[in-house]
Amino acid sequence: MSLFTKKSIASLLAEANETGENSLKRTLGGWGLIALGIGAIIGAGLFVRTAAAIAQNAGPSVTLGFLLAAIGCALAGLCYAELASSIPISGSAYTYTYATMGEFMAWIIGWDLVLEYAVGAATVGIAWSEYLNNLLVEVFHMSPIPYEWCHSPFQVSPDGVSGIINLPALGIVSLLSLLLIKGTKESALVNNLIVIIKVAIVVLVIAFGWSFINPDYHTPFIPEPTKYTDHHGTTYNFGGIMGILGAAGTVFFAFIGFDAVSTAAQETKNPKKDMPFGIIGSLIICTILYVLFSYVLSGLAPVDFFRDPAKGGEASVVAAIQEAMHGYGWLSKSITVAILAGFSSVILVMLLGQSRVFYSMSRDGLLPKVFSDLHPKFKTPYKGNLVILVLVALFSSFVPGDVVGHMTSIGTLFAFILVCAAIIILRKKEPNMPRQFKTPLVPLVPILGMITCGAMIFGLGWENWARLLAWLLLGFIIYFGYSRKHSKLKD
Repeated sequence: MSLFTKKSIASLLAEANETGENSLKRTLGGWGLIALGIGAIIGAGLFVRTAAAIAQNAGPSVTLGFLLAAIGCALAGLCYAELASSIPISGSAYTYTYATMGEFMAWIIGWDLVLEYAVGAATVGIAWSEYLNNLLVEVFHMSPIPYEWCHSPFQVSPDGVSGIINLPALGIVSLLSLLLIKGTKESALVNNLIVIIKVAIVVLVIAFGWSFINPDYHTPFIPEPTKYTDHHGTTYNFGGIMGILGAAGTVFFAFIGFDAVSTAAQETKNPKKDMPFGIIGSLIICTILYVLFSYVLSGLAPVDFFRDPAKGGEASVVAAIQEAMHGYGWLSKSITVAILAGFSSVILVMLLGQSRVFYSMSRDGLLPKVFSDLHPKFKTPYKGNLVILVLVALFSSFVPGDVVGHMTSIGTLFAFILVCAAIIILRKKEPNMPRQFKTPLVPLVPILGMITCGAMIFGLGWENWARLLAWLLLGFIIYFGYSRKHSKLKD
């Protein structure tokens, strides 16, 4: 069998229209998809990675990093919208690549999506653990969880305590995995409630924080190019164009989620209409909130504040509010609760996305059948959810947040590049395929999307390129050792 054998559009559309015992339930509408997207987007990227980008890369010009990341996501989002409405089936970028570039490239992107969804869920689980300690101390006035039980073995506190395992991250990932097994409709209801809470809190921070912005912290808006080395010994490009590119690559994590909407295509009532609405709608809403939020946050405290592990490290948004917005202690307490809830919804959607990608890969024979076995009552891929639970738990319990955060960003950017390429290929190979939504200005928009995402990958540095390469090499071993032999397209 050729490495580049494609799955036909006809067979994909037949799968999309399947009903019966082996099909997923269609329970989601357009506004439900927007809520699903916002649920995945607003979380650790905004509340944790923003402060990291201010400290490590860009200072106040983090706002420009958000705009650059938003442009890349918007270009990719237009491509996702066309593909999700034309091929409304679980699997997201994996499925689209299978139809346009063949099985080997589909495997690469499917394996790469583990970095986006599973490792992304682990990243947010780690951030959830950080804010849980803030909740215990600031809201309930209790003692924090000991450092060694809420950090990975590769982390050491400023006073020399080594981490052992991140138990809170393990706990929240396990709880939400079990909720997903119960059903997509139930999970979406929980997600919708959380979305209302966290969007309200983001708006409150922007509204009340605006009057506390110190213009001195925004001067100069784009710092002069220098090098910054953090307390772990990692060196970053700070300021200038490279700083903005690095910030864009860092805060890009904040936009991950709109594409997770496309993984739920087979559980959507009217995917041809609702998919573009959900993808583009959630992206527009979050971009506006992000740019305003990052502008306010960078004006509440100086760069050195966000570089201080004792102040701006963990739970930095809450620390900045406490530092600058006197008389708004209630807001810092509210935001801690909202952030924990928000992180929970992000983990939920990331786990949903990962299980649906593996569901599609399993149905194609590239992964064992266990990932596509549906629960007899709930009609969810419950065995796959349990396997993914173990994978995510290992990452969240034993790997530092910065490492997994950058792995997630670079993996997703790579997926976006292939999705943009898929649009160009499908327009040429399948010009008459019905398209409910059409990406404008093809091939210009997809090419600009590929260039923008490539620039953000460049800004993440060689260490993250090396991690991506190592991850892909592991995927090649699995593909040639198992997947190629079991593929349902095998001659």
